[in-house]
Amino acid sequence: MHSAPLQLTILPQQLAICQLPPESPIPAWATDGPLWSLTRTPHELSLVCAEAQVPPGTTAERGWRALVVAGPLDFALTGILHALTGPLAAAAISMFALSTYDTDYVLIRAADLERAVAALRAAGHTLAA
Repeated sequence: MHSAPLQLTILPQQLAICQLPPESPIPAWATDGPLWSLTRTPHELSLVCAEAQVPPGTTAERGWRALVVAGPLDFALTGILHALTGPLAAAAISMFALSTYDTDYVLIRAADLERAVAALRAAGHTLAA
């Protein structure tokens, strides 16, 4: 289990988490921005992208901010997300996780960001803007 404090950076952009039908083509607007992620399943096409790019009428949860764990992280490490989700859950803060080859991202509703930062700092983690 990973127990060392983590270093996180708060990314500046506002994000949205969108849902399209599973057979949808990947929309050009979804990949216009510094951070985006696409996941296709038999049930949906799920997108995380810049909130400003999301067209009106799109099924989307808007108003998210991303915290990125300093990486790269070794694939053998365990408990990275647990080290973050534990304090957030204890503070009753909802989150959405993304993982990449190098690191993990935790998305927090912008309205909860200040409380999330406080909870993560109280757990010993370092956060920078």
